[in-house]
Amino acid sequence: MSTQIIIKRNPDEVASAVAEWLIDSIRGVLQVRPACSIALSGGSTPKRLYELIAANELHCLDWSRVMLFWGDERNVPADHSDSNYRMVREAWLDRALASRESRCIPRFFPVPVQPSTPERSAREYSEMIREALSTDRANETIPRIDMVLLGLGDDSHTASLFPETLALQEEDEIFVANFVPKFDAYRLTMTVPMINAARQVAFLVCGSSKQAAIDVVWHGPRQGTLYPAQLIQPQQGELFWFLDTAALPEHRKSDYQP
Repeated sequence: MSTQIIIKRNPDEVASAVAEWLIDSIRGVLQVRPACSIALSGGSTPKRLYELIAANELHCLDWSRVMLFWGDERNVPADHSDSNYRMVREAWLDRALASRESRCIPRFFPVPVQPSTPERSAREYSEMIREALSTDRANETIPRIDMVLLGLGDDSHTASLFPETLALQEEDEIFVANFVPKFDAYRLTMTVPMINAARQVAFLVCGSSKQAAIDVVWHGPRQGTLYPAQLIQPQQGELFWFLDTAALPEHRKSDYQP
């Protein structure tokens, strides 16, 4: 696994850097394969990224060859204000669909959320992912997605893999319903094996509230059940950290330059 850390001055610069990286990575994939697959993240910094993609004429890519999945989702209907799908749709997809040009519209696969039966929702999405990625990865137990975008919570969770939750123990499933006691609610999430099978994984982290989480994930004791982001280690892929300077712990700022 190779790891790269990219530090920018503010969230807008982080979003721009991620956009450049993502577009270059998509182009690289499409040069050698018929389609590129990406798992999207919720959150304010990813939202800036999606708005940038939508606003910049979609970077002259053939988006019809790009498949979009969701790395995690809230257990709410698609039109709910907390829905990650709704956020991506409003920030990006509605504008792409309005263009009515097929090359501007990615293929997107929202989580089929059924709030009363989260386990069923997760099972159906697992089947959807496997079917969509089966053509060139049929012999792999865990499908290999090209890129996964992730955030980082103040408690070091990522996707909806929260500390001391059952999903952290999953070894075979690729997408599960994860009960989170502190919310007394289910979240729907890709599992650690699914994320770690990706070719490229990128964390997008901004704001001073993330300093403690960054410090413990990078430099703390290796306790993945307490600090789930530590478990993200794509051994056959690349790991990227895109941060703004505010997210760096104060006592480590001198170690990194934006």
